[in-house]
Formats: sequence, structure tokens, C-alpha cells
Amino acid sequence: MAGVAVDVLVAEDDEQIAKILVAIFAREGLSVHHAPDGMAAREFIANSPVPRLVLLDVMMPYVDGFQLVQEIRAKPDWGNVPVAMLTAKSQEKDVIKAIKSGANEYIVKPFQPGELVARLKRLMNM
Repeated sequence: MAGVAVDVLVAEDDEQIAKILVAIFAREGLSVHHAPDGMAAREFIANSPVPRLVLLDVMMPYVDGFQLVQEIRAKPDWGNVPVAMLTAKSQEKDVIKAIKSGANEYIVKPFQPGELVARLKRLMNM
């Protein structure tokens, strides 16, 4: 899907969670590109138009979410895209690291679908 505009980039290595997220976004009328690991997300970021939102898992193979959000913030055309971190890591130090890295939102798994949608719609000004 590189080169085709999508609403949301979801970088999530857990296939079940990714399927749930894609279904949630589809129900909201949003198109999604799923990157199953950090390397695939990095490739999408390098070769695709800027989406309306990026949702990153923190712990992924190859490149973690913390590194990806820093790379996103370093790209001039991607610098202002809203980035939400979705992770099982709930310690304060992880939240602080994500915010300092440039994340706009931090959502802990397991998440409530309604709350997730409300937080992400706020980021996309919907």
C-alpha cells in the first residue's frame, strides 16, 4: 500500500490485536495500513504519504515504537502527524519516555475500544 494515502498507520506485531484495531477503524470509516513489525512501519514511513494518525506498539521486532516516534518527529513532512503509543508497558518511566520521544497519546493494553476511539478521534480532530 506504499504510495497510497491511508488514514491510520497501525504498527502492531500481535496479529489478533491488529485485526481488532483494523476492525475498529473500519467501523469508523477510516482506512488502515497495518505494519506487522517496526521494520515494516519504518518502510511505510519512508515511502508513503502522511496518514492522519500513527498508532505504534512499543515492543515490536526490529525497531521499537520509541525509536519510530523519534524518526517520525525528525521527518519534516511527518513531524506534525499525531502519534499514539499502544502498549502493555504501564510503568511511569515508559509513559514519560514516550511523551519525551514525541508521542501525543499513551494507551495501555488491554484497552477499551470506545475509549481508544474517543482518544484517537480527539487526536485527529474528528
